[in-house]
Amino acid sequence: MEHMTSLILLSIALGLDAFSVSLGMGLQAVRLRHAFFIGIVIGVFHMVMPGLGILLGKWLSDSAAEWAELSGGVMLFGLGAYAVFASFTEKHSVSYRMTGIGMWLFALSVSIDSFPVGFSLGLREAEMFISVFSFGVFSMALTWTGFIIGRRAGGLLGTYSELLGGSILCALGLNAIF
Repeated sequence: MEHMTSLILLSIALGLDAFSVSLGMGLQAVRLRHAFFIGIVIGVFHMVMPGLGILLGKWLSDSAAEWAELSGGVMLFGLGAYAVFASFTEKHSVSYRMTGIGMWLFALSVSIDSFPVGFSLGLREAEMFISVFSFGVFSMALTWTGFIIGRRAGGLLGTYSELLGGSILCALGLNAIF
């Protein structure tokens, strides 16, 4: 049960970056049909990137198992700390057009951080299918939620959602280290 709770929290943390960006995009005139498709693309990227990371992590963990869990925890914590600090300093601006290659680049940009998370899970011998499926579903749902809330409520939660996601990653990283 603890593993499943950690996986759900990790899935939410990874999806909150896409949520915060789509929240801001929701303020623009993005059609719901287009937002739906963007959510699917982001969900797929949030499955592919950590899937590749898990494969690489499992391959490396076979050759260096004694340091695998510690390094995975350090990576999670580092990624979380970066997200926390970035929530105070960086402001997301979507400069891509949300069609064609721009949409694919956007999806890559909000899912690239899931690669090292997948890598750390691979080092810890995590179950690949359930992990990547969870990441994809939560990211897709949070993207859609961000678009919908952005259309209705404005940009208040954008920075705070990235701060929350980073804090969750830090906590999970510390849990893996200690």
